[in-house]
Amino acid sequence: MKVQKLNYLSRSGAVVLAAVFAVGCAQPEAPTETEPVAESASAVTEKGGSDVTGPYDVVEDWPKPHPTHPDWTSGRTGGVWAASPDRIFILQTGELTVLEGPRMIGRGPARNAVDHPDTRTTEHRLIAVDREGNLIEAWDQHNDLFVHPHSVKMSPYDPDHLWVVDGRSESGVCAEQVWKFTLDGELVMTLGEHGVPGNDESHFAGPTDLAFLPNGDFYVADGYKNGRIVKFDKDGNFLSAFGTRGREPGQFTQVHGVAVDEDGLIYTADRGNSRIQVFDPEGTLIDTWPNVPFPMDIAVTNDGYVWVVNGITDKILKFNKQGNLLYSWGTFGAQPGHMWGVHRISVDSEGNLYTAEVWGGRAQKFVPRPGADQSHVIGTFLGY
Repeated sequence: MKVQKLNYLSRSGAVVLAAVFAVGCAQPEAPTETEPVAESASAVTEKGGSDVTGPYDVVEDWPKPHPTHPDWTSGRTGGVWAASPDRIFILQTGELTVLEGPRMIGRGPARNAVDHPDTRTTEHRLIAVDREGNLIEAWDQHNDLFVHPHSVKMSPYDPDHLWVVDGRSESGVCAEQVWKFTLDGELVMTLGEHGVPGNDESHFAGPTDLAFLPNGDFYVADGYKNGRIVKFDKDGNFLSAFGTRGREPGQFTQVHGVAVDEDGLIYTADRGNSRIQVFDPEGTLIDTWPNVPFPMDIAVTNDGYVWVVNGITDKILKFNKQGNLLYSWGTFGAQPGHMWGVHRISVDSEGNLYTAEVWGGRAQKFVPRPGADQSHVIGTFLGY
């Protein structure tokens, strides 16, 4: 495994899209005259900072090129999920022809390709790779099922199934569906009507994400066109919904991510309104975290923190549950370790981090750096 450690930032000619977050730290109480200041490693602050990859090293050349498709690369990569350190699912729009010449700059795949329906195949839309990035599975039997696959996830309370959400518009059309598969690829549940948007108990309009409860119930963020969170039981029966499209408190404009904590509180990435909204299990708004530009993904971890992916500043942000920003890292770019529209993240049981980039057109793997501050490392997601 080849690992590259990035210690500098080069972004010549790029436009700065958002202000840099500044995180304040509480100052320790001043010692009294009878309390000498002890010399200790914990009292010494680290010099420098702003590591491009935060507490991680990026793994170069991961995943590996498809062995039978050397002239093709990944399209928009909407989802990544680590079922284990040796089985990582990657969800993408399809494969693209690799182009000659310099790396592109703009909203397009990072690896020298143009993402357009006319130049994209529908092959390898859902694949799995091992820890070295070698292709081990291709669920090509479902290529025609997907239109513009958006997210892939597993429930921490059901390790035998994989879920896929398809709600992103492709030339005005999307599947408007959520599917549940066995880990062998058998389709066992379908929610929504293919290609038919709606705002009722059996239709979606731009679904984006999922969150799961211990009893098997789950939430669907129905967010690109509708502005609501829909709750189903373990068998896919509609239970309830809350939220409407808009900019007022409790409303959503492109609710793009959803997560649940151990108390059943619902954390939503209200992307179009640049905020996080928190609801109780009945759907009552209890808190709003403003000034979070373009939140793409959100996750609650077992150590009690909330991690958010910021799609404008290309940073990954750590919050406490009161909405206070504690730490952030990430840098725009197409180089290994830089980020370009991170859409989803996943963490495996060894602490490795995986990112899926829609504008960068790739998945990346990050491994915790030896000796890294563990408070800066993203913990395992709640329940895993």
